[in-house]
Amino acid sequence: MPHPPNVEPIMSTMMPFAKKWGAIGGMLFTIFAMLSFDLITGTLGVWSIMTISTYAILGILAGIYFKKRKSTIKNYLIFSVIGTLVYDAITGIGTGMLFFNQTFMQTFLGQIPFTLYHLAGNIVLSVLVSPVLYKWVIDNPKMETQYVVNKVRSIVSV
Repeated sequence: MPHPPNVEPIMSTMMPFAKKWGAIGGMLFTIFAMLSFDLITGTLGVWSIMTISTYAILGILAGIYFKKRKSTIKNYLIFSVIGTLVYDAITGIGTGMLFFNQTFMQTFLGQIPFTLYHLAGNIVLSVLVSPVLYKWVIDNPKMETQYVVNKVRSIVSV
């Protein structure tokens, strides 16, 4: 396994996108990110419907949450913790019971270490990645398409 289970940057990168482009942007980002990851890693399966749908809902909720909130570490941290718990409750418990015929108690107890890893990863990444990504990439006027096109045109016309 290349990394601890459930330590991934989807939440920390989705939140700044949802902040900038709203609920639809957050939803589309998570759908494309999760689908791309599952296709590239060869892990696409019936469970992908549940994981992608759940993250898409979190993308929508992030857009709503960040609509009237600033891009701060505190806000990213709060949404990350709540979002991780919601995601793991739905996907961890739902997937175990629906697709792997586990009892509720087996699924619940087995999910605890995965959720702890997921929370730890998302807390660290939401504090370190989300504010930096928002400031230096997403909300940076020099990263806007028109700015880049104009810059390329000015270089080519020299």
